[in-house]
Amino acid sequence: MNTKKPAPNAPETATLTTRAREIAATLAGDFKRGVNVITGDIAKLGKRAQKKADAKKPQTGSKGEVVLAALEKKTGVKKTADTPLTAQRNGEDKPPPPSEQDKYGADPSARPSGGLAGSFAGAASSLAFLGAIGGLALAFIYMAPRIPDGADLWNVNRQSAIIVLDRNGEEIASRGARYGESVGVAELPEDLVKAFLATEDRRFFEHGGVDFRGTLRAAVTNIRTGKVVQGGSTITQQLAKNLFLSPEQTYTRKAREALLALWLEGRYSKEEIFSLYLNRIYLGAGAYGIESAAQTYFGKSARDLSLAESVMLAGLPKAPSTLAPTQNPTGAANRASEVLDNLLETGEITPFEAREARANPPVLVNQGTDSELGYFFDYIAAKASAIVSEQGGHRGGDIVVTTTIDQKLQRDAEAAVSTALTIEMRQKGANQAALIAYDVDGALRAMVGGRSYKESQFNRATQAERQPGSAFKPFVYVAALESGLEPETRFVDQPIDIDGWQPTNYTDGFVGPVRLTEAMAKSINTVSVQITEQVGREKVAAAAKTLGVQADVPPLRSIALGAVDLTLEDLTGAYLPFANGGLAPKPFAITRIEDRDANLIYERAAIRPKRVMDESVSKDLNHLLYQVMHSGTGARARLGNRHALGKTGTTNDWRDAWFVGYTGQLVTGVWVGNDEYRPMEKITGGSIPASIWRDFMLSAHQGLPNIRLAGAYPAVTYASESTLLTFYADVSRGFNRVRRDGNEDRRRRR
Repeated sequence: MNTKKPAPNAPETATLTTRAREIAATLAGDFKRGVNVITGDIAKLGKRAQKKADAKKPQTGSKGEVVLAALEKKTGVKKTADTPLTAQRNGEDKPPPPSEQDKYGADPSARPSGGLAGSFAGAASSLAFLGAIGGLALAFIYMAPRIPDGADLWNVNRQSAIIVLDRNGEEIASRGARYGESVGVAELPEDLVKAFLATEDRRFFEHGGVDFRGTLRAAVTNIRTGKVVQGGSTITQQLAKNLFLSPEQTYTRKAREALLALWLEGRYSKEEIFSLYLNRIYLGAGAYGIESAAQTYFGKSARDLSLAESVMLAGLPKAPSTLAPTQNPTGAANRASEVLDNLLETGEITPFEAREARANPPVLVNQGTDSELGYFFDYIAAKASAIVSEQGGHRGGDIVVTTTIDQKLQRDAEAAVSTALTIEMRQKGANQAALIAYDVDGALRAMVGGRSYKESQFNRATQAERQPGSAFKPFVYVAALESGLEPETRFVDQPIDIDGWQPTNYTDGFVGPVRLTEAMAKSINTVSVQITEQVGREKVAAAAKTLGVQADVPPLRSIALGAVDLTLEDLTGAYLPFANGGLAPKPFAITRIEDRDANLIYERAAIRPKRVMDESVSKDLNHLLYQVMHSGTGARARLGNRHALGKTGTTNDWRDAWFVGYTGQLVTGVWVGNDEYRPMEKITGGSIPASIWRDFMLSAHQGLPNIRLAGAYPAVTYASESTLLTFYADVSRGFNRVRRDGNEDRRRRR
């Protein structure tokens, strides 16, 4: 095997200038030859015209001389005095016919060529030949491969991938092309090498890049069967296509493929070409190269593949996406059986070995296809691409993204959502749900974008903009507390009218005088509207923006009831200051980005959170939200003795149901609804969303300490004056009955 050719990482490429010079030299030679032919044809035309002119001139000499001259011209024999005329006519003593040299002299152009028309035809054919040569040359220039100087064939036109790591640096998945480490042919099992050669190119070590005999055989077979059953491309041609060309099925592409194959064969050894082929070929499921495919399907190195595993991989180049074992195990097994037949046909394995391979098919590794991490992958891919573009300097290739995702919490989140969306709940219109969870420092720990990523890739945690309803009220109360109101401040729950708008409560009727603690716990709409009108709508909108809401918050009168379009991501992120004593960490999901060679592209800098609320305001807000969990609409979300605060939210006609809450460790938001924006059957934020939130938080907090939050204690309850009078009257009557032993007629003794 030739080993004197340059290695793939330093190819001796032929430049376009060199090829152009070679083609120009060829064209010049063809042009010179064509000019000589045309010049000869033109000379013949001139002499024929001169002869016709001479023939028209008057004849001189005697009549006998004229007849003799005519006879000489007819017979081609010059008459002399010693040659009888009768002998010439009867063929006696006839001299041999004159040679071409005697007849026309040394100039070939003087020879007759069928007359004037024949001369023109000859000239035209010469011009046509010259044009054909030029056309072929131009076609070659057009189709000739443009290979850059110093091209690294291990990486040329290599598709990039995004490799995603969790918070602990463990790879959880990758998006795009996955390339394994380069593996030399000598390192691979012999069965694997033979399987690829027997199936893809049996004459690989005999042809020079293009197997004309194999191409003809494939064409005959395809014509005989009436369909394409064999391919004529060699391994070198396949490598050329994979490295430089598109998969389009055109004659131009096939011509370029053949030219590239010849170029590769002229510069690399067979072993180098085969090694490049095995390490760059696509084998389905996003795996490029034999090592990546072995790891993807079997969880092992290509160096350790068995015969059964080898033939399955060798069968994939025919249709890698269709035959990928993870997608089509039956098709992959049938194709592997065909590869075994090829090995039997070439005598590379015995019938016993083939039977053993069929009886013991390879076992595929579990790739965790049931996980809903797809929502997170899409989210991270978009974020990482934006960061890399902003950073600049990265020239393409794979990137490795270290994220904040916690695999355990992610599984807990998926389980909580899937458990809650029962058939019964879906019959009530609750077809979808989303969950997002942050550490109190802003790190994204879990994300569920819907019931099933396979069914729908729309991320309802980050893309769906819905009105949060009463889950927006904490921003109203922050504005109230910052304006001087206190948790014990009293408002009257009563009918109100704001320029013709008459908001009502979730329940019928009004309860009269209430303090802010009770208004928050019971989510009384009229009190929230009164607070907004008292402190100002603009101040409520400003409080929401200051706390972290990214969406526009127009200061409409309905802002008090959450008439603002927000994503679950946006709303939950704005709750982070509530869990941090008024400090607002910025939500994030990526901590580090590197290329495959560990060169740093981006690293998140530690950012000190900004204070957006006074500690006293934060404590009072905690006190208000604690009542929601203790005795209000969020009672179903209680976490036992653990301090947990939150707020429910329900929109008109129960189209959206929310619960967003927090502890000293996590801030989590949940949304339940449907994509069609249809009303649900009285699904409120305190029902399914609260249950999902509780189930996730209970699992997420296993083994974590119970962190006490300032202000998280029950509020003192107050009753109205009429209620107090009734209560004391009942107490007085009770004492009287006790004093008389239950006898109403008994009198006091004197």
